[in-house]
Parts: sequence; C-alpha cells; structure tokens
Amino acid sequence: MAAHGGPSAYARSVLRITDARTGEPVDAAPARRGLTRIEAHTEGFDITALRILLVADLLVRALELGGTPVWALLDEERQQAELRAGAAALGIRPFEDGRDAASGLGEAQVIHVVREAGAQPDGVRVAVAPVHAQAPPEEADPAALRLALLSRRTGVPLRLDTAALTDAHDTLVRWRAAVAAWAQRPSRPIPDEVRAELRTAWEDDLDLPGVLGVLRWVETSPDLPDGARFETYAYADRLLGLDLARDLGTPA
Repeated sequence: MAAHGGPSAYARSVLRITDARTGEPVDAAPARRGLTRIEAHTEGFDITALRILLVADLLVRALELGGTPVWALLDEERQQAELRAGAAALGIRPFEDGRDAASGLGEAQVIHVVREAGAQPDGVRVAVAPVHAQAPPEEADPAALRLALLSRRTGVPLRLDTAALTDAHDTLVRWRAAVAAWAQRPSRPIPDEVRAELRTAWEDDLDLPGVLGVLRWVETSPDLPDGARFETYAYADRLLGLDLARDLGTPA
C-alpha cells in the first residue's frame, strides 16, 4: 500500500460527497462545527431502501468522526416499522421521524440521501444505486449483509447473490477472529500513513471499498505489529459498524 502523499493524518477532516444535482463534489460539512442534517428518503421498503439508510448511517458516522454534529432523519410514510426493524438488524442507528420536521435548528448543511432517479428534494443530494438481490436478504446474516452492501461505492449498482453473501460472511469470521487474537498482543499506535489512507478513502465520497482495501492490506502486511493491526481495525470499525471486536475474550 503506497501512501497518497496527502495531508497529515491528523489534519482537519474534510468529507467530500458527490451532489447528484450537478455531479460535482461538495463539502459534506461546510462549517465544521455547524449542524448537518442528513435526511433519508427510502420510498418504500426493500433492500435498496436499506442501502439508502446504510449510506445515511455512514455519512452520520463519518461526519461525527470529523467533529461535526449531525441530525439524522427518516422521511418515509410507508412501512416505517419494517424499515426500522431492518435498519436495526444491520446495525444502523435510529433516525428521527422527518415527515413533520421543520428547519430552524440553524443547519449549516442539509444532505438528502435518495434513490437513483428517485426523489428530488431541494438541497444537496446523494444518489444511491439499486441493489439487485438474488439471495433473499431476510435469510442473510445481518452483519454479512452490511459488509456486502459496503463492497461497492454508493453510486454503483450492487448485485447480491449467495456467493457475495458467503464471501462477506467468511471475511467477517476471519477478521473477528484476527482482531480477537491481535487484542492479546501489546498495543501499538496506528501508523500515520495507514490512518491517512483510511481517512483519504472515506473522505473521498465515502469510498468504502477503499477502506476495506486498506484493512485487507493491514491484515497481511508483514511489517505491522499485531497491536497496530488491532488499533487500525478498531478505528476503522467506528465508521464501518461491523462489530469487528465482537469476539474479544472468546476462547479460541
């Protein structure tokens, strides 16, 4: 893995997202300490709706990691119970009901997360491409489903089949076992270049495949101490929400 030669890993976080209205990148939080409102428009309940909620959840997590306060809303009139249950299973934190929410909290930015070719509310829009599921999502391990949904960038259509879900499940099992083993070694700091690679990826329009690629490199690099691997995975999981430390303390 080669460092990009960008700013220091400890420099001010600047998340850039693509505004679907123009196709141009914009700052997700123009004022770092200003409130950003994230509003998810699911337009019903299906696997693409869950992907929309997951993208909104990732935006919230990324902004909070950069020190930005966030207000997360769900704008949906139908099947709210199913949406909220599905979101909870995927580890998506609860959204407030946005149907009757009014502005007036002094938001510095409003970001709408919508279906590709779907709703067109005023303001910055993040368009989420559809998911085509060949395997019934309700039969999938929720954590593996979350990882599978992270495997493509937001604007790229995603095909979910048995092979994709099996690969995600196997990766999770391997990573959780590795994190549990690494946790038993002396702690070491995350190398600056690794932290910078992670931030560069997720601040580039939520490039989650890029983040996962950094973790794969960290998993196998012969030059990193196990304690640094553990800290890297724990740090990245604050964004990914995969519960990678779940097996800590579990007998081998």
